[in-house]
Parts: sequence; structure tokens; C-alpha cells
Amino acid sequence: MSTAPVYVKGHGLLDGRGAVVTAAAGAGIGGATARRFLEEGARVLIGDAHARRLKETHEALAEEFGAERVASLPCDVTDEEQVGALLARAEQAHGGLDIVVNNAGLGGTANLVDMTDDQWSKVLDVTLTGTFRCTRAALRSFRSAGRGGVIVNNASVVGWRAQAGQAHYAAAKAGVMALTRCAAVEAAEFGVRVNAVSPSLAMHPHLVKVTTPELLTELTSKEAFGRYAEPWEVANVIVFLASGYSSYMTGETVSVSSQHA
Repeated sequence: MSTAPVYVKGHGLLDGRGAVVTAAAGAGIGGATARRFLEEGARVLIGDAHARRLKETHEALAEEFGAERVASLPCDVTDEEQVGALLARAEQAHGGLDIVVNNAGLGGTANLVDMTDDQWSKVLDVTLTGTFRCTRAALRSFRSAGRGGVIVNNASVVGWRAQAGQAHYAAAKAGVMALTRCAAVEAAEFGVRVNAVSPSLAMHPHLVKVTTPELLTELTSKEAFGRYAEPWEVANVIVFLASGYSSYMTGETVSVSSQHA
């Protein structure tokens, strides 16, 4: 059992960069990524399908980091027009776009034998096709600007590992990994890097409250550190992939996990 992790201060790794983070409202990985990007010197546009939570997150970040560095726009990644508007708003707000983090995803639990077409399609549309829509829009923006760029997608270890009740989510996340690899090969010619993170178990206080103690004990028992990851620990790896420290990496999926082999 390890001690609590120590929060890492910003080091200016993203100074002056313009970034978009989808599904960034609230206390999850997206919100933690937006905060870490701001701490590293970036200007950030946050998007989310939940308008009220997005407004609250925007106001909190703007108060802490300055209104000129934070912008927001509601965005449902299943709607191509909204995705296009988000990227256009980022270019306008930041005077250019350097980083796109595709964090939006949708889970659920259903055994395949009982799963409906609607359950399957809904998870795939948000988690995989939504990532495709945002990646496509980002690549078009980067190619047009001719200044390079970085895309970081959020996958999951269930894209590699079998888990009952997660066929739709696992298929979607495995698809995100494959999309990442193919997009990276295509985007290399115009100087864009595309990578992904693959978390195992990241929790935040609100999520812990709606998770049964029994399930939480079962999940954390599979982790070598005997605890779940804080969302900012995943965000730290996203910062690394967005920064110049990973300049030779593209098409990679980085496991953010302490699971036993």
C-alpha cells in the first residue's frame, strides 16, 4: 500500500499553447487536464455536453487563472456541427490551436447476451465516433494552419483486457487505440503527433460517492498501489504527451495503470 501521491507543480511545459479539452466539466480527467494545462501555461477552451457544469467549471478556472486564458463552449461530440464550432471557437479564442485532448466517452454495464442495439450504438457513438469527429476536425485545422499540433485521446485498459459487461465500452476504447495509430501515420506528413492515454482506475470524490464500497474494494485490490488514480495523475501523462518532452512519440497508447500483470 503506497502513500498518497504528491501533486506536481507546473513547470511551464505548455507556455503560450492554445488547447481544447472535451468533456472537461466537473472533477474528472477532463477537468483535471484543463487545470494542469493552465498550470503549465496554456490557454484552454473547455467543451462539455453538460452546459451548467461547464459554466461552473469555466467560472472557477477563470477566477483562478484569469478570464483571458479560459474559454468554454457547450459541445456534444455526437454532433458534427458542434464539434466544428468548438474547434473554430478555439482558433478564435487562442489565436491559433496547438493541442486537442479528446476526453469525451460514455460507459455502461450490460452483458452482451442482453445488450440492445441502442446500448451498443450510444456508447460507440460518443466514445469512438465522437473521438473520430474531433480528431478529424483537429487534423483539418492543423493541416490548414501549417504549424503542426498535438492530439491526445483518452482510451482505457479495457481496450486491451477482457471485462464482463463492458463489450461495448471495450470495443470503443480498442477502436480509439486503433484510430490513434492510423491517424498518427497520416498526420505525420504535416507535423502533427497523435497519441493516447489508457487509464485503469481513475476516480474522483463524486464518483466514489456513487460507487459501492464492495466494488471499490474489488477494483482497488487489482491495483499494485492498492488505490485508484487521482484524475490529475492521468492528466500529468496527458501533459507529457502534449509537451515537447514527447516530441518523437506518435501513434502510441500509454498505459496509466498500476494493475498487476
